[in-house]
Amino acid sequence: MEKENRLFDKALSLLPKVKETFVCPSEDQKYSTPLKKGDHVEIDFGKHLVGRLKIKFGYKNSHPDAPVWLKISFAENHKEFEEKVEDYNGWICSAWVQQEQMHFDLIPAEYTLPRRYSFRYVRIEVLDISSKFDLIIEDAKAIAVSSADGSRLVSYDNTDEELVNIDRIACATLHDCMQEVFEDGPKRDRRLWMGDLRLQALANYETYQMNDMVKGCLYLFAALPMPNGQVGACLFLEPKPEVDDTSMFDYSLLFVAALWDYYKQTKDIEALRELWDTAKTQISLAMKQVDSDGTVKDSDKLGWCFLDWSLELNKQAGAQGVLLYAMKSAIAIAHELGKERDADCISQTYELYKSAAIRHFYNEEKGLFLSGKSKQISYASQVWLILGGAVSQEEGLKILHNVAEYEDAIDMVTPYMHHYYIEALISCGAMDEALDVMRKYWGGMAKLGADTFWELYNPKNPDESPYGGTIVNSYCHAWSCAPAYFLRKYF
Repeated sequence: MEKENRLFDKALSLLPKVKETFVCPSEDQKYSTPLKKGDHVEIDFGKHLVGRLKIKFGYKNSHPDAPVWLKISFAENHKEFEEKVEDYNGWICSAWVQQEQMHFDLIPAEYTLPRRYSFRYVRIEVLDISSKFDLIIEDAKAIAVSSADGSRLVSYDNTDEELVNIDRIACATLHDCMQEVFEDGPKRDRRLWMGDLRLQALANYETYQMNDMVKGCLYLFAALPMPNGQVGACLFLEPKPEVDDTSMFDYSLLFVAALWDYYKQTKDIEALRELWDTAKTQISLAMKQVDSDGTVKDSDKLGWCFLDWSLELNKQAGAQGVLLYAMKSAIAIAHELGKERDADCISQTYELYKSAAIRHFYNEEKGLFLSGKSKQISYASQVWLILGGAVSQEEGLKILHNVAEYEDAIDMVTPYMHHYYIEALISCGAMDEALDVMRKYWGGMAKLGADTFWELYNPKNPDESPYGGTIVNSYCHAWSCAPAYFLRKYF
C-alpha cells in the first residue's frame, strides 16, 4: 500500500491543469429572434468543443412576470437532434443524452449552465413562457475546456490537402479528449480507459508532446489496481480517483506496451523501474489464462477481451496475439532494466506461446489464422497474431492479403481496430496500403463532415450504433486519433 500511495501522489502531481477558452458561435446566425411558446433556435459554434454554455437572455414587450421553461439540447453531430430520447431503448444509460429542461427565474440575466457538455450545436426550445413577453437570446458563448497546450502542437506539413485535413481532425479529436487525464470520450464515459490511453499517448508523442500527462495516467493505473493486481480497464477521476470493477484481458496487457512506448519516447528509466512490477504482474496474470497446450482460453472461458465492438467476434486467437505483443514489450523492458532472469523467463514462454499459436490457429490451406471452436476467420485474429510476432513480415503480408479476399471474414468495426490493422500493415512493410486504409476509413468520416473522429464508423452503415441508438454515440473519441500519429511518424 505504501508503494501504491507513492505512485498515486506522483500521478496527481503530473496531471495537467485544464484551461478555459471562450468560443463564440459562427457568424451570421439568427438566434436573437424573439421566441414564444413552441419556438426554437439552433446555435452552431462552428467546431467541436468541450465545455459549458454561457447565455444571456433579454426580453421584448412587458416585463417578465414568470419563469421561462426551456429545453436545451447539445449535439456533437447534428443528427443527434433527429432522435428523441423517449424513443431510445439501448443498453447504455439514456442519462448520457445531452439534454436539459431548465427553468430560468430571472429575465433579463446571464447564466452559465453548470454541467460540462461535448458539442458543436445547441438547440433551445421554449416549453413555456408567459404570454406577456417574448424571450430574446442576446448572446451565447461556450467556455471550452482542455488541458492540451496548442502552442506545443507540432505542425504537419504535406502538399496532400486530404491528408492535412484528416490530420487536423485527428488533432482536434485528441485535443478535446485531453482534460485532466486522457478521456476516452468527452461526451460519454469521460474516463481514463487503458486501451484508449495507449493510442492517445502515441498520438500525443507526435503532436502536443505532453509526456508528463501520459506518465501521470500510467502511474494512476499502477496506483489503483484491482484487488488481484490487475490493471483495471478504466479509472474514474471523480469524486475521487478509483478503479472501475471492469477488467479486460487485452486492456490490462496494453499497459505493458504503453509503458515501453513511453520509455522509448522519453528514456525515463525511473518510471520504467517504478512501474516494472505492475507490468510484470499483467504478464503473470495473463499467463494464468493459458491452457496446457499453450493457447489462451476460448472466449467463453477467458472473460472480457475487447479487441473490437463485435458480439460475433471470437476473441481466442486475437487474445493470444495481444499476449504475445505485450510479452515482446515486457522482454524489452526487462533487458533495459538489466533484469536478465526475467527477460529469459518471459522469452522462453513467449516462444512456447508463439509455437502454440501457429500449431493451433494457423490453417495452411487457407493461409489464415482460425479462432475458437468454430474456426472463425476475422481481421482481428490476423492483425493481433501478426503484431504478436507469430509470423514473419512476408508471411504476415500474405495473411493480410488473404483475409481481405475472404468474403466471410468478420470485419473491423471501430477506429480502434483499424489503428492496429494499419500498424500491422506498416509492420509488414505495406506503407502504401496502410495509407490507403487511412484515406478510405478516416477520410470517409471527414467526407461526412466530421469535426472530430468517431467512436464507431462503419462505411457500409454510417449510422450504426453498438448501443441501440446514435443519440448516445460518441462523435469525438480518443481511439480515433490514430492519423495524427501515423501521418507524422510514417508519412
